[in-house]
Amino acid sequence: MGNLLKVLTCTDLEQGPNFFLDFENAQPTESEKEIYNQVNVVLKDAEGILEDLQSYRGAGHEIREAIQHPADEKLQEKAWGAVVPLVGKLKKFYEFSQRLEAALRGLLGALTSTPYSPTQHLEREQALAKQFAEILHFTLRFDELKMTNPAIQNDFSYYRRTLSRMRINNVPAEGENEVNNELANRMSLFYAEATPMLKTLSDATTKFVSEAVALCCYSSSCCRRDLSKEYRSRFTNEETVSFCLRVMVGVIILYDHVHPVGAFAKTSKIDMKGCIKVLKDQPPNSVEGLLNALRYTTKHLNDETTSKQIKSMLQ
Repeated sequence: MGNLLKVLTCTDLEQGPNFFLDFENAQPTESEKEIYNQVNVVLKDAEGILEDLQSYRGAGHEIREAIQHPADEKLQEKAWGAVVPLVGKLKKFYEFSQRLEAALRGLLGALTSTPYSPTQHLEREQALAKQFAEILHFTLRFDELKMTNPAIQNDFSYYRRTLSRMRINNVPAEGENEVNNELANRMSLFYAEATPMLKTLSDATTKFVSEAVALCCYSSSCCRRDLSKEYRSRFTNEETVSFCLRVMVGVIILYDHVHPVGAFAKTSKIDMKGCIKVLKDQPPNSVEGLLNALRYTTKHLNDETTSKQIKSMLQ
């Protein structure tokens, strides 16, 4: 219990990590390979999921036409025909979130196992640490795209309403077998969240709360330090800077959701002022989305325990 409390309160973070977390060149060691390969099977599909989500246009026109002309069977069929394949995509996104949750649990299990501390794990198992960062990077990108696409919830709501009406009228419904009622309920809860992928990861992380808190502390510290002038010169690809910025914000948001008092309190071991300053030192157009993520998707920013200075920095 003593060790658990120590990790939960991050009491071993006073000095911060003093190693370079190499996001560009980290390769799995023999001891990492089993977990690394399991997680990699999931992560290799992440970019395709983002591309499909980015190209998701919805069936708004067909749905509006069907609603405005309820007696026109052709328009009803056209709207249903447009929505069913889109719901298939939404199902794929949801199922990926479940795979990602399982992968994160395995990863956290490896990165928080005894006898090593979280900082020792990050230093020793940098390939796994990079995968943890890649999951957070994906999560922020997915939720950004979802938040700016109202068609997703509109399409799914129309699908459920129409399916319910078809059942009442005993009309066979194409697509019902693909998304049964139980799955539809779970998908509905998922897409009702403003940041559904973050919610999924938060739920998974809650099972590792104490260890994950420490892991987030170290990760944010590593990212912030990697972005300093001294370490930044080690990166060969400018995209790595964007990756680090997104991961830094991702771990802050995750920490804020799973820690009892959050990331913004004075007792937090995350240097919020330093992290916000790093973001504000970047070209404004490149980080406005990340600043908005801190403003609108964190849990404790508006708490009384958050200092006025931090609130002012994020205004």
